[in-house]
Amino acid sequence: MPAITVDDLTVLQRITGPGLGDQPRPVRQVTTAPQGYEGEGFPVRRAFAGIDMADLDPFVHMDQMGEVEYAPGEPKGTPWHPHRGFETVTYMIDGVMDHQDSHGGGGSITNGDTQWMTAGSGILHIETPPEWLVQKGGLFHGIQLWVNLPRDAKMNQPKYQDIHRGEVALLTSDDAGALVRVIAGDVAGHAGPGSTYTPMTLVHATLEPGARLELPWQADYNAIAYVLSGRGSVGLDKQPVRMGQTALFGAGDYLTLEADESQESRAPRLDVLVLGGRPIREPVAWAGPFVMNTKAEVMEAYTDFQKGRFGHIPA
Repeated sequence: MPAITVDDLTVLQRITGPGLGDQPRPVRQVTTAPQGYEGEGFPVRRAFAGIDMADLDPFVHMDQMGEVEYAPGEPKGTPWHPHRGFETVTYMIDGVMDHQDSHGGGGSITNGDTQWMTAGSGILHIETPPEWLVQKGGLFHGIQLWVNLPRDAKMNQPKYQDIHRGEVALLTSDDAGALVRVIAGDVAGHAGPGSTYTPMTLVHATLEPGARLELPWQADYNAIAYVLSGRGSVGLDKQPVRMGQTALFGAGDYLTLEADESQESRAPRLDVLVLGGRPIREPVAWAGPFVMNTKAEVMEAYTDFQKGRFGHIPA
């Protein structure tokens, strides 16, 4: 898993343990992501399946793409498709993905890079593996997260952010047993580079076997942890979790993650994506690639797309 790593975690700024009076977040629910296929046929795990939308707010949807080792000729992407009313966050852990959109945004992301696309009023985009990867094959692993936009930002001008792996804030746990990558938001006073309309935090944490991470979390945000690989536990009651499982936390000031002492050889550490945001608390009308507030707005989005108002596919 070559998302940015650090050989000596002791050189990093440490996240201090909970303060006097800080309350731990209890684990409310643990779910297992079902597997399916997306785009032209690449395998995904639907990370949020089985969790109530009100508990996910401001998030809508998240897929773990892969982890899969493609043979030559097998890598797949998505065809051109529209979006309106939310932001897509694509975080590549292994492999390469090329992106292009109808507003001139795009580029390649690889091994710890993130692309943050604000669909806003409407955009067409495509995500594909580069031609050399199709010919050669290779490892492919990433995450795509959908972040809702509040009503007053849904029709904003589309925007694109390219976040390089070297820009993320790097921290370690109090015992220097975990690497914490802050992609967006703030952890212990250290801010990630992602710029968001909806206040939120996005973290990728890697815990060595037996390591424990007490992660401070903004009290008015929800908190969700998705296991990318490995085995461990969540919460003070140490509920077991493994690859493909999502833990939903309740209210509090910090959350607890712990890696099992024994891990599989193919996944020697516990890798977890932790995310949370301030709930928007607005009605959600979601149909396919559009996330709006009302059914009428979704139907309007379909009409605008069909009439070519989302821009045009570049030659």
